[in-house]
Amino acid sequence: MRLWVRLSAAIAGTAAFGALTLGYAVHEATEQNRLANGRQLIDQRLQLAAEAYVEQGGTPFGVTVEDPGVPRELVESARSGHRATYLQETDDGPLLWAATVVDGELLSVRSSYQAERDALRELDQTLVLAGVITVGGASLLGVLLAVGMSRRLGAAARTARRIAAGELDARVRDTIGTRGRDEVAELGNAIDAMAAALHDRLEAERRVTADIAHELRTPVTGLVTAAELLPPGRPTELVRDRVTVMRRLVEDVLEVARLDAGAESVEAEEVLLSEVARGAVAESGDDGEPAPALTVERDALVSTDPRRVRRILTNLLVNARRHGAPPVEVRVVGATVEVRDHGPGFPEELLELGPQRFRTGARERGRGHGLGLTIASGQAAVLGARLTLGNAPDGGGLAVLDLQPRAAERSP
Repeated sequence: MRLWVRLSAAIAGTAAFGALTLGYAVHEATEQNRLANGRQLIDQRLQLAAEAYVEQGGTPFGVTVEDPGVPRELVESARSGHRATYLQETDDGPLLWAATVVDGELLSVRSSYQAERDALRELDQTLVLAGVITVGGASLLGVLLAVGMSRRLGAAARTARRIAAGELDARVRDTIGTRGRDEVAELGNAIDAMAAALHDRLEAERRVTADIAHELRTPVTGLVTAAELLPPGRPTELVRDRVTVMRRLVEDVLEVARLDAGAESVEAEEVLLSEVARGAVAESGDDGEPAPALTVERDALVSTDPRRVRRILTNLLVNARRHGAPPVEVRVVGATVEVRDHGPGFPEELLELGPQRFRTGARERGRGHGLGLTIASGQAAVLGARLTLGNAPDGGGLAVLDLQPRAAERSP
C-alpha cells in the first residue's frame, strides 16, 4: 500500500475516532444533565405539592393520591420513607415521576420527558453532522498532506536513483525545493551532501588518474622508441609486447579522462552501419583465433560518428574474445548492432553496477584492465546511443548497441 494511502487512512481514522469519542461524551453528559435537571424540577414540584396538601388539602400542582399508574419501583422507594423520582418508558413516550408518602398516603406527580428526548435527538443529529464534516475535512487535509509528502519522497527517491546510476550532479533540492524544513527536507539535504561528497571524491580520483596518465605518456613513448631499436630476438619481442600493452593502457586511461571531462564532440556523417561493423570486425582481428562472424539482416543509413561507433564495437569484440568463448558473432539489424559470444556471460556484478574502470569481473588476473567496456559505455553516451549489456538466454554475453537511424532502412 502506498505511503500516502496509509497516512490518509491513519488521519481519517484518528479523526473519526476523535469525533465518535467526543460525540459520545457530549451525548452522555447532555443526557445526564437534562435528566438531573428534570428530576430536580419535578422533585421541587412534588415538595411544593406535598406542603400544600398538608396545609390546605386538595391536589395542587397536578399531584395525585394513590395513583395506580405509579411504577412499582417508585412506590417501593417512596414507601420506604424517601422522596424519589423515576423515569418510565411507555408507548406514548417517556414519563418522569416523583413520589413521596404524606400521612400514609402516596402522593405523586408526573410530566412528559418527550421534549427533552427530542432535544437530545436533535443534538445527536447535530453531532453526527459535525462529525461527518470534521472527518471529511480532516481526511481531505490528510490526503493533501500525505500526497504532498509522498510526492516529495518519490522525487527524492528518483533523484537518489539517478545519483546511483552515475548522474552525480543531480540534487534533491532541485526536485523538491528548498522551502521545507521537515524530515523530508532533511533527507534531501543528506542525499545532496552524500552526492556532493561522492562527486568530489570521484573527481579527485579521476584527476589523479588523468594526471598520472599524462605524466606517463612521454616516458612510455620513449620506451616504445627504445624498444624498436633493440636487436631482434625473443627478449626483444617480450619487451615490445609489454611496452605496447603499457601504451594502450595509458591511451585508454587518457580516453576515459576525456570522456569523464565531457571534452568529446561528435563528428557526425551518414554511413551504412554494416560498413562500420565490418571495419570494427577487421580491427579486432587476432592471429590464431577465428574472426567474428558478421551477419547483416537489415542494413540502415545512420547519422553518427563512425570512428566512435568502430571504437565501441572494437572494444566489445575484444572483450568478447578475451573473456568469452568462440564463436563470436556480430549481427546488424537496422540501427542495432549485437555482439555475442558463447562464454560464461557477463558477471552479475557488472550487469548490476555497470562497467567500472580497472574491474573486469574475471577471477583470473592479467586478463585486461576493465577499461574497454567503460570506454564503450562512455562513447555510446557521447553519441546519444544506448549500450545494453546482458546474457543470452542460452548462454554467453550479449551486448546491444542501439543507434537511431536517420534515413529509411534497406535490405543488404
